[in-house]
Amino acid sequence: MSAERDLLQAVLEALDIPAPATVGDAEAHDRILLDRVLDAKVALEGVLRRGDEPGWSADYLRSRIAEKPATGYRAWGEQS
Repeated sequence: MSAERDLLQAVLEALDIPAPATVGDAEAHDRILLDRVLDAKVALEGVLRRGDEPGWSADYLRSRIAEKPATGYRAWGEQS
């Protein structure tokens, strides 16, 4: 896999989290998603504006999202 494709895959992994099951779960979901969006933005800006290596940025992004697992809320379709 090319480094560019790896970075795109990492961005998808960061943003593709389960939808919240209820309105009450939306706050935790939205907080996690916002954090991950900001991390993805930093990774992409690094490549596009600073010339960072895409493979390095993919690794950076994956390490950041590992710190923010998509847990702490009930996901759509999840058994209670």
